[in-house]
Amino acid sequence: MSKLNTSSSELDLDRPNIEDYLPSGSIQEPHGKLRLRDLLDISPTLTEAAGAIVDDSFTRCFKSNPPEPWNWNIYLFPLWCLGVVVRYGILFPLRVIVLTIGWIIFLSCYFPVHFLLKGHDKLRKKLERGLVELICSFFVASWTGVVKYHGPRPSMRPKQVFVANHTSMIDFIVLEQMTAFAVIMQKHPGWVGLLQSTILESLGCIWFNRSESKDREIVARKLREHVHGVDNNPLLIFPEGTCVNNHYTVMFKKGAFELGCTVCPIAIKYNKIFVDAFWNSRKQSFTMHLLQLMTSWAVVCDVWYLEPQNLKPGETPIEFAERVRDIISVRAGLKKVPWDGYLKYSRPSPKHRERKQQSFAESVLRCLEEK
Repeated sequence: MSKLNTSSSELDLDRPNIEDYLPSGSIQEPHGKLRLRDLLDISPTLTEAAGAIVDDSFTRCFKSNPPEPWNWNIYLFPLWCLGVVVRYGILFPLRVIVLTIGWIIFLSCYFPVHFLLKGHDKLRKKLERGLVELICSFFVASWTGVVKYHGPRPSMRPKQVFVANHTSMIDFIVLEQMTAFAVIMQKHPGWVGLLQSTILESLGCIWFNRSESKDREIVARKLREHVHGVDNNPLLIFPEGTCVNNHYTVMFKKGAFELGCTVCPIAIKYNKIFVDAFWNSRKQSFTMHLLQLMTSWAVVCDVWYLEPQNLKPGETPIEFAERVRDIISVRAGLKKVPWDGYLKYSRPSPKHRERKQQSFAESVLRCLEEK
């Protein structure tokens, strides 16, 4: 696989047709080879177009993309209505029953194991891992999940960390039903936070608060301690740091790539044939997200466990992160964009956007000059 450049090649993957952003007649067809000075007279227009494209490439990463409606005529609408009755009146109650039974089985086994086997840590951890995998399987069944896993199943080894692209919190559930990972995750309120502080805590999961700067140092220390533990569960990290809509990948944080251990990439790709699995946390609570999945026909996705990667001589952690992002993006068919996912929570400042726009305009000029 050829290594992608960090500037123009990344933008090539997500560049719309620039002529769509320019007024008609603003670019004349050159008689010979196009040169940079031929574009000087339209630079203001080109800069404006670049700004529109850059801003659009950021916002599109976090937009829901529901499938186009198909109940558009008198013949299809009755079938759609019948489908609504089946999904909400039959499938949804059955799925609630399945999930309820799963929780009853899980809780009736988990708490006795957790409290009565405290003197037998090895056996207790093994049983807790199996029970967490079980309840995650019930969750996937409650969506009628059709998940295809490709590649060897992850094993428990020290000095390795698994990284995956991130679409929804259900990524964790989909992966957890096969392997009880310890995950690094944003601390959530409500019932999700209760599960984090009780059940998932037993897996060695690491929680952080995005608004607390001190958490970064604590999390970095816990990560190093975890990956060097022999009996610890495999560590799973979503290096994008936020949910992206499964069409793009944003910049990977370098934390997972400077631990001095093997990095095992995981690519997750959801098929939107029945439902869009992207969780837009700004518009939807996780409870409503689960209800959306449980009232759909099915959740379909593919998971690829890819070849483990190590830091190459002379390679920086940032370059290592970009190389792994390339691997995941190509395997899952995702487009790379040069944005920090945390900008989703804090929109880019005017100066930052201006720098991006200028950089993009220069790259477009270079590409046009080469042509």
